[in-house]
Amino acid sequence: MTKMLLVLAQAQPAAPSGPSSTFMLIAYGSLMAAMYFFMIAPQRKKAKEHEKMLTTLTSGDEIVTTGGLYGTITSVKDDRFVVRIGDNVKVEVGKGFVSTVVKKSGA
Repeated sequence: MTKMLLVLAQAQPAAPSGPSSTFMLIAYGSLMAAMYFFMIAPQRKKAKEHEKMLTTLTSGDEIVTTGGLYGTITSVKDDRFVVRIGDNVKVEVGKGFVSTVVKKSGA
């Protein structure tokens, strides 16, 4: 009987050895950290800079919208700007749709 158990024990293949769970946790953790530093952190920094730019806009600043319209801010409202884009042509633009500042009014 013991001889039979020894034969069965020798006949069974050993369990495949793969990477340890600790190594996998470290690998996934480092992957998430790299993703944060290369993708999420720069995007958050850019969003903060854009928000700061929007809060500093005043009447007389020349801007470009995300749609490509160039214009001059004539008044600032709570959630939008009134922008003059031509002679006797004014439009209201949401604050989030201002892409860049071409020229500040005091510069």
